[in-house]
Amino acid sequence: MGFELAVVSNTPLTPVNDLETVAVQFLTQIGYLPGGENPRESLPYRLFMDCFLRRPEKQWSVEELIATLETSRPTVYRHLNKLKSLDLLEETTVRTEGEAQIRKTYRLRYGNLSKAWNFVEANVKVAMENYRKTIDHLHDLAQKEVNHG
Repeated sequence: MGFELAVVSNTPLTPVNDLETVAVQFLTQIGYLPGGENPRESLPYRLFMDCFLRRPEKQWSVEELIATLETSRPTVYRHLNKLKSLDLLEETTVRTEGEAQIRKTYRLRYGNLSKAWNFVEANVKVAMENYRKTIDHLHDLAQKEVNHG
């Protein structure tokens, strides 16, 4: 899955002191939460807030997320993949106690949203640099056509 982030003109939400209000507005702005009547009840919101933001140290298995969110495996993976594409999550493998089974687990990168966001910013920077190269190339091609045509 490719990196995808909505970038919209906005003002910092720093004057707002309610965690859930800031989270809903921010997650909607970046395109993670779909618009809707009550985004706080949506599965992507509950996954991000209840599992990752409020428990940043916990490494969640898919089975735990399915049970906590009371949803299906494909739904959990769809939303995990969206957060992974932003580079906010880290994926690790752990061996379960007493079993030879290896499971994938997920948590906020470094167990810290602020540190995880550094990866998002790095991805945005690379994407913008690539857009710049394409724009410069497009401009050069157009100039050549104008000069030779």
